[in-house]
Amino acid sequence: FYGSIISAGTYEAQSIKIAEAAKIIENTQRDINIALVNELAIIFKLLKIDTLDVLKAASTKWNFLPFKPGLVGGHCIGVDPYYLTYKSQSVGYSPEVVLAGRKINDGMAKWIVDQLILEMCRKDISIKSANILILGFSFKENCPDIRNTKVLDIVKNLAEFSIDIDIVDPWVDKASVKKKYNLNIFEKVIKGKKYNAVISSVAHKQFLSMSLNEWKDLIKENGILYDLKGLIPRKLETLRI
Repeated sequence: FYGSIISAGTYEAQSIKIAEAAKIIENTQRDINIALVNELAIIFKLLKIDTLDVLKAASTKWNFLPFKPGLVGGHCIGVDPYYLTYKSQSVGYSPEVVLAGRKINDGMAKWIVDQLILEMCRKDISIKSANILILGFSFKENCPDIRNTKVLDIVKNLAEFSIDIDIVDPWVDKASVKKKYNLNIFEKVIKGKKYNAVISSVAHKQFLSMSLNEWKDLIKENGILYDLKGLIPRKLETLRI
C-alpha cells in the first residue's frame, strides 16, 4: 500500500519489532542530540558566550551535526524515548544516556523561565505586576498540533509568579486549547499593547516575517525580548537560549 503512494520508495523490515525499534531509535537519537545542545546552551550561558554564535562557527566543519537548543515536545521525539526506556527496564537494563537526555529536555522550560526571571530582576522589572507575551503554542512551527507542547510548561512555570500572560498562535485551534488546557489563545497580537517581556517560542512563518519595528512595538521601555528560536533580528538587544 505504501509503495503505491510514496514515490521515494519503502523499506521492508525483517519484522514489525525491528520496524518499531527503528522508528523509536530515530526519535531517541534526535532527542539525545537536542539534549546535548541544550546542556551546552546552559554551559555557554554561564560562560557568557552566545550559543547560536558557537553553533554557527562549529557548523563550518563538514561533519558537525546542526542541532539547535530548545523545547522538545510533540508526540514523537518527547515520547518515544520513554517507550524505549520502559521496555529496556522491563528486561533488566536501565538506559542511562537516554534517561539523562530526557531529564535535560524536560527541564528546559523551567530553565528558560528561570533565566527570564533573573533578567527581569536585573532590569528592576516588578515580577508580580509584569505582563508577558508568548508567541507560539503548538509544539512546532507552521503546525496546529498541540499534543505534548512544552510551551505549556513555560506557561505553568510563569504562572507560579502570578505573571499576566498573553499567548498568540495563528495556527492552533483556540477552542481545542481552551478545552484541553483552559488557556485563551489570540490569533494575532493585540494592537497597541506592550509587554515587559516577549518570548518567541515557536518559529511560525507569521513571526519570522515580523519587521524590526514590529518587534520593538511589542515591548515596554526596558522590556525584554527572549528569543528561543533564533527568529528575532539580531540588531535588537535580546535574551537568547
